[in-house]
Amino acid sequence: MSVGFIGAGQLAHALVKGFTAAGVIATHRITASSPDTDLPTVSGLRKMGVNLTTSNKEAVNKSDVLFLAVKPHIIPFVLDEIGPDIEDRHLIVSCAAGVTISSIEKKLLQYRSAPKVMRCMTNTPVVVREGATVYATGTHAEVEDGKLLEQLMASVGFCTEVEEDLIDAVTGLSGSGPAYAFTALDALADGGVKMGLPRRLAVRLGAQALLGAAKMLLESEQHPGQLKDNVCSPGGATIHALHFLESGGFRSLLINAVEASCIRTRELQYLADQERISPAAIKKTTLDKVKLESSTQCITDHMDYDGKVLDLRSAGPVYFCIAL
Repeated sequence: MSVGFIGAGQLAHALVKGFTAAGVIATHRITASSPDTDLPTVSGLRKMGVNLTTSNKEAVNKSDVLFLAVKPHIIPFVLDEIGPDIEDRHLIVSCAAGVTISSIEKKLLQYRSAPKVMRCMTNTPVVVREGATVYATGTHAEVEDGKLLEQLMASVGFCTEVEEDLIDAVTGLSGSGPAYAFTALDALADGGVKMGLPRRLAVRLGAQALLGAAKMLLESEQHPGQLKDNVCSPGGATIHALHFLESGGFRSLLINAVEASCIRTRELQYLADQERISPAAIKKTTLDKVKLESSTQCITDHMDYDGKVLDLRSAGPVYFCIAL
C-alpha cells in the first residue's frame, strides 16, 4: 500500500509523523504534493524521507490511498485536475472541513463510474498518536475500504465511523478542540505566572493537569461533572475558582465556540460549491488571500432573497459573500 497527500501543510505533516511513528507505513511509500516548496512542513516531510512533488497528478499516480489535505475551497479545482488520473484502486479520503462526500463523488463521476470516496475529520494530536478521528463512507466505498482507513487512523489515536451528517459537529468539537485546549492552557499558565510561578513550570503544570484530567475521564465511567465535584471541597479554593469561571460564562463560551466552528464549516462547504476562485489563486492556501469572483448578486448578513435570516445551524443552503 502507498499513501498520497494532496497538500503538504500541517495536517499532512502531522499524519505522516504519526503513521511513521506507529510503523503502519514507511515514509518512502508516501508522496505529498505542494505548489509551495518553501513551507516549513514541506521541509519537515522531506527530512522524514517523504517523496515531495509539485504535481498533484504525480501524487495520485504514486498512491493507493489519497488524502485530500487542502483547504475546502480548493477541493473542486483539485478534483477537476486529478479526476482523469483516478483509477479503480484509489481510495479518496477528504480531510477538508465541510466538503461533503456527494460533492466529491459528483465531480469524480465525470471520470469514473464508481469512485471510492470517504470523508474524515481528525485533529493535529495525531502527530503524537493521540488524535480523535471520525469517518464516513461514500456510496461506492466498500467495507474493506473502511477497515483500511480505520487501521491507518486508529494507529494515531481514537477512530470511529459516524454518519456523515455528524461530521460538521465533530469539526467544531474535536477538530477545533486542540486550539481551545491550547488557549486554555496559555491562560492557565498566565495565571500561574501572575501568582509567581516561572513560565516554564507554569506551562508544564497546566499541561500535565489537562493531560491527567483527560486520562482520568477516559479511564473512568464517571460523568465529567462528577469528577469535577470530586475536586471541590466544601468552602475550598477550587469551588471558589469555579464560581469565577461560571460568572464569566465559561461553559457558554465553550458551547458557543463549538457552534461557531460548526457553522463556519457549513459556510466553507458553500464556498467550495460556488467554485468562484480565480485560476491564479488556486495555489494559495489561505482564504484571506484568495480573491473570490463575484458575478452574481451577493446576500450579506446571512439573509435570503426574501430578506429572511437564514438559520446556519440547519444543513440548508446558505447565501452570503465575503469582501476581501
